[in-house]
Amino acid sequence: MTRTPALLVLEDGRTFRGESYGAVGQTFGEAVFNTGMTGYQETLTDPSYHRQVVAMTAPHIGNTGANDEDMESVRIWVSGFVVRDPARLASNWRSNRSLDDELAAQGVVAISGVDTRALTRHLRERGAMRAGVFSGDHLGDTDTLVQRVLASPPMEGADLAHEVTTPEAYIVPAVGERRFRVAAVDLGIKRATPRYMAQHGCEVHVLPATVTADELLALEPDGVFFSNGPGDPATTDGPVEAMRGVLDQRVPVFGICFGNQILGRALGLGTYKLRYGHRGVNQPVMERATGRVHITSHNHGFAVDAPTDGTPVQTPYGSVEVSHVDLNDDVVEGLRCLDVPAFSVQYHPEAAPGPHDATGLFDSFTRLMEGAR
Repeated sequence: MTRTPALLVLEDGRTFRGESYGAVGQTFGEAVFNTGMTGYQETLTDPSYHRQVVAMTAPHIGNTGANDEDMESVRIWVSGFVVRDPARLASNWRSNRSLDDELAAQGVVAISGVDTRALTRHLRERGAMRAGVFSGDHLGDTDTLVQRVLASPPMEGADLAHEVTTPEAYIVPAVGERRFRVAAVDLGIKRATPRYMAQHGCEVHVLPATVTADELLALEPDGVFFSNGPGDPATTDGPVEAMRGVLDQRVPVFGICFGNQILGRALGLGTYKLRYGHRGVNQPVMERATGRVHITSHNHGFAVDAPTDGTPVQTPYGSVEVSHVDLNDDVVEGLRCLDVPAFSVQYHPEAAPGPHDATGLFDSFTRLMEGAR
């Protein structure tokens, strides 16, 4: 197969040559790397990756093709994709089509043949940054392409949850007997999340990111869930106000990933951008109360600013403690409120394809709802 030349251009002027993969054209986003050796389809369709150019550190991508079962949303959300060695043949009994064809069909501009080890080292040293992928008629001299990249919007200050949320509310029924009604605020929710809650007897009402506290409380939920999602939490004000309204009424709250950052903001804590973020399925996180270490799935470029030495923080909603920390860099990976029924984690306990060390957090949410009755 003849491939069109392609070029990955970083905002600091570093370039990586390769060949087009997926659609031919140009695209822009924040260059990040994902360390997962499996689960590329879940990564591509996770709304949290909206407006990001994702480089996979695993060298062989596309081996199992693409199917209709592993989609975490209705479409691919990454703005660009970077791989080293794309599979020449997809081989899996569930495969419906090749990854190359799937990317092309959805208009996702990608690049293959890139030295992803060198790219990852560069991003680790310099931090995540804006990037562009160019192929076909969009190729040009490097200086011009760098200027195009610099003209693209940065991730800081980007309010993106409203671009990925569901346009209309929908319900995921409980599996078996309905024990709880959960209002889930879709900030970029993955399909696996309401599926896990449904297996715990929850009837899940998935609601747009624009939902207000009054609308949430009108459902008379046993608990409210705030999902993962993309963008800068410092600019996402509506969900913060909605969460405060829920906390005021002492309705149990559970947040994952972006939802953890929204809880932090609702409590009066700050957030900040990580140098290159956590993205992959192999992050060690310690639960402070037990000392137990979970291997967890991550996708976040921002974090909550709170002390990780065990000192509770005083907030308008009482005392709050950091419940989980990342053992690689001591980043806050979870919050637990001591005076209101609310907790959150920064990682993905509902991770597909895995790991599944932390799926017990859904049991914790059901116990919190039981205790609030």
